[in-house]
Amino acid sequence: MVVKSELKLIKSLQQKKYRNEHGLFVIEGKKALEELLASVILPYKVYVTNTANFNVKCDCLQLVSAKELQQMSALKNSNGVLGVFHILPSEPIGFKDWILVLDGIQDPGNLGTIIRLCDWFGISSLVCSQDTVDCYNPKVLQATMGSIARVNISYTDLSLFLQGNILPVYGSFMNGASVYESELPEKGILVMGNEGNGISDAVTQFCTYGISVPQYGKATTESLNVGTASAILLNEIRRKE
Repeated sequence: MVVKSELKLIKSLQQKKYRNEHGLFVIEGKKALEELLASVILPYKVYVTNTANFNVKCDCLQLVSAKELQQMSALKNSNGVLGVFHILPSEPIGFKDWILVLDGIQDPGNLGTIIRLCDWFGISSLVCSQDTVDCYNPKVLQATMGSIARVNISYTDLSLFLQGNILPVYGSFMNGASVYESELPEKGILVMGNEGNGISDAVTQFCTYGISVPQYGKATTESLNVGTASAILLNEIRRKE
């Protein structure tokens, strides 16, 4: 049985304010939970409705009823497992490889996708503006599929970060040079902008190069989704190494 105070705590973690206050976040889904339990992120408690369907050993495993799990869940229909984990402190940012910088990304699905892309392409450092959606937002976590455990994510003032940076800065712009025709170094910074407004003026001034994914079709589409554009640009960065 889960006491009311525990239910209240878990429900409160749907909000960034309380995640920061308690240093905890919630993630749902068997695969994502298994990924986190195998990582350096420490579990607080894991709730399951059937231990037979969850083979990972965990000292903090607790069996609950389907009704109790549904009360904790942010999903319309809970999927039988929910975990509460300690937020992992950000590590110092390394400058020995490419760094991805996000300026004002608002959609949780986009951020989750980009975190997975960083994991896939071996981008260890993801730096976000302070107005970028919280990486521990439940919808972001669902989209990362566990990649949150393998990418160092930090939130900071991008102007201050870029001002003190020693690497070349490549911004993704609609009128930038084609990435297929650009000389890309072994290490640098790639900046991706807000879904609707692109890279802010405050950050644009620090971009030493502008690159883009050229449009070949005649469609009236204004731009690519930021997740899709990130995938193409990161692929080119790695392909040219």
